[in-house]
Amino acid sequence: MTSSPFLAEVKDAVTPRATLLVTGVVALALLFIASYVGALHDPKPRNVPIGVVAPEVAAQQTVDRLENLPGAPLSPRTVADEETARRQILNRDIDGALLINPTGTTDTLLVATGAGRVLATTLETLLTTLEKSEARTLRTLDVVPADRHDANGLTSFYVTVGWCVGGYLCASIMTISSGAGRPTPRRSLIRLIAMAVVALVAGLGGALIVGPVLGALPGSIAALWGVGALIVFAVGAATLAFQAIFGLAGIGLVILIVVILGNPSAGGALPPPLLPPFWRDIGPALPPGAGTWATRSIAYFKGNDTTGSLLVLSAWAAAGTAITLLAARLRTGAETS
Repeated sequence: MTSSPFLAEVKDAVTPRATLLVTGVVALALLFIASYVGALHDPKPRNVPIGVVAPEVAAQQTVDRLENLPGAPLSPRTVADEETARRQILNRDIDGALLINPTGTTDTLLVATGAGRVLATTLETLLTTLEKSEARTLRTLDVVPADRHDANGLTSFYVTVGWCVGGYLCASIMTISSGAGRPTPRRSLIRLIAMAVVALVAGLGGALIVGPVLGALPGSIAALWGVGALIVFAVGAATLAFQAIFGLAGIGLVILIVVILGNPSAGGALPPPLLPPFWRDIGPALPPGAGTWATRSIAYFKGNDTTGSLLVLSAWAAAGTAITLLAARLRTGAETS
């Protein structure tokens, strides 16, 4: 008994390889939903570092009161004076400061919308409610304001996402395009050099677009160019490394790390103190989180507290380069032995 032409066509179309790829795509889609919704659906402040400026006794009482709020939304510490509080906010040591007025009933909250407008609003709402419960009022001062063209302070995140996408797409195209052969040491080195050139161009392009072209992000163009180039190359080198080890499946792993895990934990839509513990913990170690933090620091905080993020990006770039070259050398050695 012969099978029908339709069943034969189905058998030809639904190969084990195609089935595996479709299953992987569906799994990535479900992970995408779980990750983004899990990270962003219920923002709650957790251990937000905040300074308290007040006379000694009042300061300690205020710190104790803030520490004992349900759910531990704040991590308060005493600060000597308003000038110190402003400096610590600019250094990204704290996200806000409460200035207690010992002679009146109106206190002052210092915030930084440059670090994310939603975080500043959350602090204001939380402390306004607390002040009302004690028959006091609160005025808010934005000491590091987001640019008026930077809606909700999200441009740092958006440009970082663009740089990350450029990194893994360019690296993927170089290896899967027509004529791309197996990763020999020479071919891998050429791809890494090409990736560096792409990174320089994309970094400059992104810095110019968000800066002079759209006026959406302040800060040094040269510094933004540098961090943008590092982001693109770090993600691109990591993509080449994953592909050198896992083949086409490496692209899926990069999407898992950069897009599914990295983007929701990057501190863009929700700054780190508003993320659930898992995403808040992994974010700084992944390129989108490190890139968003560094870009935001360059734009609004005079480049303060960027060392850790730049080291993370450099580690991804160095590891990706080393693994790409090593994997190609080992593969060539195995094929010639």
